[in-house]
Amino acid sequence: MSAPAEAERSAKGLGTGRVGLLGAVVIGVSTIAPAYALTGTLGPTASAVGEQMPAIFLVGFVPMLLVAFGYRALNSAMPDSGTTFTWSSRAFGPWIGWMGGWGLLAATVLVLSNLAGIAVDFLYLMLAQVTGDESVADLAANVPVNIATCLVFMALACWVAYRGLETTKAVQYVLVGFQLVVLVWFCVAAFARVAGGDAPGGLALSAGWFDPLAVDSFSAFAAGVSLSVFVYWGWDVVLTMNEETQGSRTTPGRAALATIGVIVVLYLTVAVAVLSYTGTGEDGLGLGGGDQENVFAVLAGPVMGPAAVLLSLSVLASSAASLQSTFLSPARTMLAMGHYGALPREYARVTPRFQSPGYATVAAGVIASAFYVVMRILSEDVLWDTITALGMMVCFYYGVTALACVWYFRGTWGGRPRHFLSTGLAPGLGGVLLLVFFVQTSVDSMDPSYGSGSQVGGVGLVFLLGVGVLALGGVVMAVQRVRRPAFFRGETLAVGRSTTDGTDGTGGPDGPGSAGAPVGGAPGPRPEPTREGVPE
Repeated sequence: MSAPAEAERSAKGLGTGRVGLLGAVVIGVSTIAPAYALTGTLGPTASAVGEQMPAIFLVGFVPMLLVAFGYRALNSAMPDSGTTFTWSSRAFGPWIGWMGGWGLLAATVLVLSNLAGIAVDFLYLMLAQVTGDESVADLAANVPVNIATCLVFMALACWVAYRGLETTKAVQYVLVGFQLVVLVWFCVAAFARVAGGDAPGGLALSAGWFDPLAVDSFSAFAAGVSLSVFVYWGWDVVLTMNEETQGSRTTPGRAALATIGVIVVLYLTVAVAVLSYTGTGEDGLGLGGGDQENVFAVLAGPVMGPAAVLLSLSVLASSAASLQSTFLSPARTMLAMGHYGALPREYARVTPRFQSPGYATVAAGVIASAFYVVMRILSEDVLWDTITALGMMVCFYYGVTALACVWYFRGTWGGRPRHFLSTGLAPGLGGVLLLVFFVQTSVDSMDPSYGSGSQVGGVGLVFLLGVGVLALGGVVMAVQRVRRPAFFRGETLAVGRSTTDGTDGTGGPDGPGSAGAPVGGAPGPRPEPTREGVPE
């Protein structure tokens, strides 16, 4: 296939050069949503691992960093908005690639519903604080009111995402800046109360908090890591924007590493501040009791006093910001799947005015809204259950993507230690760790007592959400195989591997002259497959 023909085939119609490094980092942080993620996971994480919560956040950071190296290498070789779907299909073939894409879609749909739910809770909490009427906060527990408000949030976020990256970027600069300032304020206030002896826990900083070996059991450790993986999750959105980013082969990878670095420092600071202030007991404000779904809702008043409304507004802003920016990942993944024939062609539609995946964005909003309505009716503890299931889903598709990096670059390591570290050892170790955590949490979550305790037919709801949704993906894949056989025969996205020897100047993941020649989704001549399906 000629270079012009390949460029035409891989081009999806998305706007190019819309986001730079700073903008990508801001959108990455907004998708992670630190204020939202922390308020929803500090309680469940402390419940699983106790005072070793900071250690678990550190442990969760390690596989994220290792996997990020794999993402950076794959993006340098073949920048494509399909990310996990496209890269896994290139490395392992259409079946694993399709399931990897489904894992990403399932996780983002789950989190969209959860983000909207958190936004609803904090909207009414903020209104109660502003009006002085505590009964207003109870409106969040009213199911019809909750669902209606959630659908309004979902529609607004979908509308902003539909308008493309330039509108998204402008919104995120304001919302991300505000939540970071308030979180730092909260930490300073908490440390000040501990130092002044005005804290219910009043714990002194202990080195044991950072010792992961002090966790009681491997099951508790795996559950904690699964949750900590969730609080880091979202940085890969900067890779899904690669076709729309300035320097598509290098900027997204740098933005991913920078985003993770900012977040780990912030998380450790907040975890230590909360642990020092309140402890992990089950009485009073302890993390082992109270409202574990919304820790900041409980601690805002005691820690920040009259300024507590700012923390509520910060979580609301964080949830709204992430709700909007999270639309980017499923929309662009579905765009790629439609583009390569793995989903109906309608998903590949791009709006001419905004150059964004309009059809896929609306589809993601509709699916997430329907899922939230069902979950809110089915489970009284929908937020906790979806957060726990999310950790499982993230471990699955991150792990698949990391191993895809190893397999894709497997023939390029000879005599190149740095390249082996960044494309083999680091992503391989990270991928294996995450898949181990996925399996362990899947087994444990079958117990109805896992998570909130909700169950269906004696099986834990967390298991049904996590593993059940993946199984549903297998069914949908089988249907697509019948309807769209070309993709599953490798005709639209062929299996391949990097064969660059590091001397031809193709400019791969380690810079000019390294492995990672443009393949498939990147403009340039398409390597023709041999009988084994591997480009010569």
